[in-house]
Amino acid sequence: MKPIIQLIAAASATIAFATSAIAAEAPDALVKRISADVIETVKSDKDIQAGNRNKIMDLVNSKILPHVDAQKMTQQAAGRFWRQATPAQQQALTKEFTNLLVYTYSGALSQIKNETVEFQPMRAEAGANDVEVRSQVKVARGEPITLNYRLANGPQGWKIYDINVLGAWLVQTYTSTFASEINKGGIDGLIKKLAERNQQLASKPLKAPK
Repeated sequence: MKPIIQLIAAASATIAFATSAIAAEAPDALVKRISADVIETVKSDKDIQAGNRNKIMDLVNSKILPHVDAQKMTQQAAGRFWRQATPAQQQALTKEFTNLLVYTYSGALSQIKNETVEFQPMRAEAGANDVEVRSQVKVARGEPITLNYRLANGPQGWKIYDINVLGAWLVQTYTSTFASEINKGGIDGLIKKLAERNQQLASKPLKAPK
């Protein structure tokens, strides 16, 4: 076998192994790994702690979004209206909703200080493709904050498609907002509203932790 062919074969085997390993990772192990990685990164980076928008946005885009099924999340938030949208509208709506989530996550990450996360044992039937991973964020003062995740298993492995903070699921929270905006201005009206909101958030500086 020629050297170049050997190199290609070795690279292909490595990629296949890595893909298989990611797909085989348990959902609770995935969420634990992401949480630990993100929190460790924030605590070790003074720029992020100071509210550096670019670094925080990069962190969200590189370490969180790859594990989020943004289209499924958007589709569920839109509910029955999703089927009424054209492919172009679905794409635009997913883009704007994803951007909104990025700004939301970025604002939360800029506030991390000495928080720790404790995970509860996952309850799921063997072979389940839709599970909930439950955790609590321990804060210095006050009661622990509930932070649960819903994940679905697909061709690219487990992906997060909903998050519960303090008893409220993110998708359910946005469902009524989406429906209200669509009833007033249609799918395009909702897309425009989200885009305007994202522009507002982009112009505001992230607050550094006190």
